[in-house]
Amino acid sequence: MSDATLETAFTKLVGVRHPLVQTGMGWVAGPRLVSASANAGALGILASATMTLDQLRSAVREVKSRTDEPFGVNLRADAGDARDRMRVIIDEGVRVASFALAPSRDLIAELKDAGVVVIPSIGARRHAEKVAAWGADAVIVQGGEGGGHTGDVATTVLLPQVVDAVDIPVIGAGGFHDGRGLVAALAYGAAGVAMGTRFLLTSDSTVPDAVKARYLAATVKDVTVTTAVDGLPHRMLRTDLVDSLERAGRTRALVQAVRRAAGFRKLSGLSWPQMVRDGLAMKHGKELSWSQVLLAANTPMLLKASMVEGRTDLGVMASGQVAGVIEDLPSCEELVARVMSEARHVLGTLPTPG
Repeated sequence: MSDATLETAFTKLVGVRHPLVQTGMGWVAGPRLVSASANAGALGILASATMTLDQLRSAVREVKSRTDEPFGVNLRADAGDARDRMRVIIDEGVRVASFALAPSRDLIAELKDAGVVVIPSIGARRHAEKVAAWGADAVIVQGGEGGGHTGDVATTVLLPQVVDAVDIPVIGAGGFHDGRGLVAALAYGAAGVAMGTRFLLTSDSTVPDAVKARYLAATVKDVTVTTAVDGLPHRMLRTDLVDSLERAGRTRALVQAVRRAAGFRKLSGLSWPQMVRDGLAMKHGKELSWSQVLLAANTPMLLKASMVEGRTDLGVMASGQVAGVIEDLPSCEELVARVMSEARHVLGTLPTPG
C-alpha cells in the first residue's frame, strides 16, 4: 500500500503527509521537537502558553528556519493577550492555531479570515458541537487516557460519539502511540490521531534524559489522575510530590504550597498578588483550597521544574497512560515512519468482505 492510502480529510485540510499530530505540550513542544515532527510529515504544534510574545515570535521563526512544512501554535483562548498572540501567528504565516480551551466565535472568525486553520482541543461532545457551530475547521478529541488536564470518558467512547455529532475532521487523542491505534481511530471515523507522550519520548525532545528515564520506567499503574495539584483532574506520573500532596491535610498542604510557591516565584519573577490572581483565574468555577490556588498559579512552573530543569523531586510530570507501554526513544522521523508502516501493515491484513 502507498502513503496515499492514508490520505484523510485532516491531511488535505492542513497539508501534512501523514494523519498524525504532535501535541502542544508546555515546556516540551519547542522549536526543535516541532520542526522534527513537521519534517517527519506530522503536524507539529508549538506550545506558546509558557512564552512571552517576543519568545513566541522568536520560536515561530526558529521553526520556520528549520522546516518548510506546515506547523501549528497552541494558544490559551482565555489569555489576556490572546489577540496579540493571534497577530503573531497571522503575521508569521503559521498554518494552524490550536486551542486548549474553546476559542470564542470572534477569535475563530478572525483567524479564519486570515487563512489560519483553527483546531480546538475538546473533551466532550457538546464542546465539539459548539466549536463546530462557531466555524472551527477540525477538532482534537482527548479521551481520559490522555496526559495533563483530562476528563473521565475513555477515547473509545468519546471519539465515535464526537465523530457522529459533527461534520468536520476529528482527530483522536488519548491512548495512541502506534500504527494499530491509528487504524483503530480511522475505523471509528477519525481523520487522524494526536500524540503527546509518544512524541515527548523521542530523541528530538529536549526533556532531560533522567526525566525520560522516569517515563520509560513507568508502568500503566504508575500513571495516575489527581486533583491534589490544582483542583482539576490532572493525569501525571505518580511521584513523591503527588503522594505528599494527596496525603496532606488542608493546613499542611497550604504550608507545602507556600514553601514551593516561594521558590517558584523567584524563578518566574511573579509577585505574590500576581500568583494568587493567576491561580484564581484558573479555578473555572471550581471550589479550590488556598493551597490549590497557589499550586494552580504555579502549575506551569511545576512542569518546568521537571521538563526543563530535570527536578523530578520538585515538579510534576504530565503523562498519558501510554507511558506504561512505551519502551524506546526513536527520533521523530523514525517514530512517524514506524507508525505509518504499522498502520499500512494492519490495513493490509484486515479481512475483506465477501
